[in-house]
Amino acid sequence: MLRLDDITFAIDGRRLFEGASATIPTGHKVGFVGPNGAGKTTLFKLIREELPLESGTISLPNRARIGGVAQEVPASGTSLLDTVLEADTERAALLADTSQDPARIAEVQSRLADIDAWSAEARAATILKGLGFDAAAQARPCSDFSGGWRMRVALAAVLFSQPDLLLLDEPTNYLDLEGAVWLESYLAKYPHTVLIISHDRGLLNRAVGAILHLEARQLKLYTGGYDDFAKARLAQRAVQAAAAKKQAEHRAHLQSFVTRFKAKATKAKQAQSRVKALEKMDIITPPEETAKRRFTFPQPTALSPPIVNIENGAVGYGDTPILRKLNLRIDQDDRIALLGKNGEGKSTLTKLISSRLPAMEGRMVTSSKLKIGYFAQHQLEDLNADETPLEHLQSARPDVAPKNLRAKLAGFGLGTDQADVVVGKLSGGQKARLSLLLATLDAPHLLILDEPTNHLDMESREALVEALNTYEGAVILVSHDEHILSLVADQLWLVQDGAVRPYDGDLKGYRAKILGTPEKKSKADKPKKDTPAAKPTRDQILAARSEVRKSEARVEKLTEMSEKLQKKLADPALYEDARRGERETWQAKYAEVEEATMRAEALWVKATEVLDDLEARS
Repeated sequence: MLRLDDITFAIDGRRLFEGASATIPTGHKVGFVGPNGAGKTTLFKLIREELPLESGTISLPNRARIGGVAQEVPASGTSLLDTVLEADTERAALLADTSQDPARIAEVQSRLADIDAWSAEARAATILKGLGFDAAAQARPCSDFSGGWRMRVALAAVLFSQPDLLLLDEPTNYLDLEGAVWLESYLAKYPHTVLIISHDRGLLNRAVGAILHLEARQLKLYTGGYDDFAKARLAQRAVQAAAAKKQAEHRAHLQSFVTRFKAKATKAKQAQSRVKALEKMDIITPPEETAKRRFTFPQPTALSPPIVNIENGAVGYGDTPILRKLNLRIDQDDRIALLGKNGEGKSTLTKLISSRLPAMEGRMVTSSKLKIGYFAQHQLEDLNADETPLEHLQSARPDVAPKNLRAKLAGFGLGTDQADVVVGKLSGGQKARLSLLLATLDAPHLLILDEPTNHLDMESREALVEALNTYEGAVILVSHDEHILSLVADQLWLVQDGAVRPYDGDLKGYRAKILGTPEKKSKADKPKKDTPAAKPTRDQILAARSEVRKSEARVEKLTEMSEKLQKKLADPALYEDARRGERETWQAKYAEVEEATMRAEALWVKATEVLDDLEARS
């Protein structure tokens, strides 16, 4: 097992860990979460002994092998398959042994059999295929591939070597959706201990069985996936906030007595006793409010549909087309997710739509007033490292007053502390926010986002979803984050084999397709022929209105229950040791009510949408 005992560590005078402890049992898969900059990557370096602890200990079983992806593999002439095979250093050494001694030969052959060396090539090829490399690509040299693809090779190598403790730091950042889905499945069956830093909610729900949380320089292990962790945290924060509020009220009462009577002889002893009570009181710290993560997209003007129309289009590079026979239409209220493996042409399509590439055949017609915002992760590298976010905006909007530009930065979560810091010193998430702001500065009618969440923490991802769902322009989204896709997109386009076509299934079905386990469809799931939508009857509209009212009432009732439970949890007597069981029962009820409220709100939104549609067609 991995034991972290009372560890303390600081960087540049800033404490990241202070007396932190945690134990991860052998064989467990654990997600490691916490705010950006809290020290998650630093802990990996401490575990690998790349940094020295100030105090405390980190222990593992003797001879336990630690593995992780520190950097991309070199751009060498070695094939991808051989690069991965070389990661098993014991196998490589045994195969290179040229001893003529019969006893040694027997020993080598016995050990090769023990480590299943003869199936190594098949295992390595399977991992590479799962991460997006077909047989032809596996035979090519590493120097043929870009840095992002070589990061995949590095990931394949460490997975193949199967260390006893696998440390992964945001591994899906350089994977497409197909690779991310495969990795989830692989990690769930991995035979040893895994500790993975990730903000991918789907991965943290499906591939791990526990969450290690870093907050306020402390570590705490929670059982279950991310959703289970979030529920537990919600209940704990409610309890902590209630206890802190009660204590603050009690301290204020004591202090008031001291202030009023400390100068009166008849009350001096009572006042002094209250001073001592204040001094001895262990302060209950209220939970720190999560730093407000937000995005404020400017709303575009309305344009007549379609805003983009492509007929018999083709696009590619030089004289080589990548995509052909494109017949696509985009309206301003569309929310489109592009599916397909990296290299199939998703980015090529977005470049065509955004006029970064011309059509080789056919024609593309756009609205004359169309504005397009474009964000791709490589744009972070295009920012000027020596300029501040404010200076970037001043270059784009020289006639706008600085205070107004600062307000725009604040609308993207870049406050005063970040506005005047050079980009080179900003975090990846802060750079992503600046790039998103620059992409949306003109209030675009169409926003194209290529992997926008790679550097964003969990709260920022949720804020981005909220902003996109209130944005009144069209969205084209490329992402490996299935959770984001499911919350934002209402259309799926599959980019595959040189074509782009609507995907008839849903994300769940696409996941099953990737894993080679297609879902069984019932007769009800079979596609029906398109027929004109019939005009709704009066009874249908009345029924829809009734459902909306019932949904609203359900939300109101749950909200009242939540408020009552909050008052119950605010009772300080509930936190006496003798009432621990009762306290945990009320905490569990509060978490259940909060989850039910979220479901009820979703049903209310759906019912409202149904009613709006019926009334629009009546």
